[in-house]
Amino acid sequence: MGSDNLGRDTLSRVIAGARIAVSVGIASIGIALVLGLILGLVAGCGRRWLDSLLLQVSDAICSFPTVILRLTVVTVPGASVTTLVIVEIVIQLPAHARLTRTATLSIRSADDVEAPEAMGAPKARIIALHILPNVAGPLFLVASMDIPAVVALEAGLTYLGMGSPPPAPSWGRIRQEGFGPIRVAPRIVVAGGIPLILTTLGFTLLGESLRDRLDPRLRRRPRAGRSSRSRG
Repeated sequence: MGSDNLGRDTLSRVIAGARIAVSVGIASIGIALVLGLILGLVAGCGRRWLDSLLLQVSDAICSFPTVILRLTVVTVPGASVTTLVIVEIVIQLPAHARLTRTATLSIRSADDVEAPEAMGAPKARIIALHILPNVAGPLFLVASMDIPAVVALEAGLTYLGMGSPPPAPSWGRIRQEGFGPIRVAPRIVVAGGIPLILTTLGFTLLGESLRDRLDPRLRRRPRAGRSSRSRG
């Protein structure tokens, strides 16, 4: 990958920039995932006014154009990693909460949930044993798909000068610094773009693996297949 115009090793900066990109993506999506899971379960299993309040708040946040909202909120307090994480939490939280709420309402009508509820089982036990395992799979899959989007957003904002402040070796800054000499040394821009592609592919495969392990319906299929082969 060579060196940049200041003589700094590009490969070392790419490796150091991975810490910034992954930390921003995992921190923002992880917090939004936990908060969205709690709010979605409360809205799906709680009273109707909680459900209505969640929908109204999420609709109000989603009504703003996300790109303009990100640029506006990041610009007002100044460019920093903390500001970017907070903005992503606020933007991603409604989507995770609504997904959890929808899955919870769908699962609550199943027989294996209505039976213990009719027998007087505590609601916390029903949520922990019957609803949460079925909700976690799709939610983790969506969260794993959102992490590379946040990583790409951090790189894009840093490229525009509104992300990680210098001299942080962000992938967006590497691409920004390599844009000037792109005709002479295009390797710098390529070095900043390859990690984004690999990160997107890696978290996509991670989401598929988590879905196969966390979804109870998918866990039953291989066992049925093996039993049918053994009978044959």
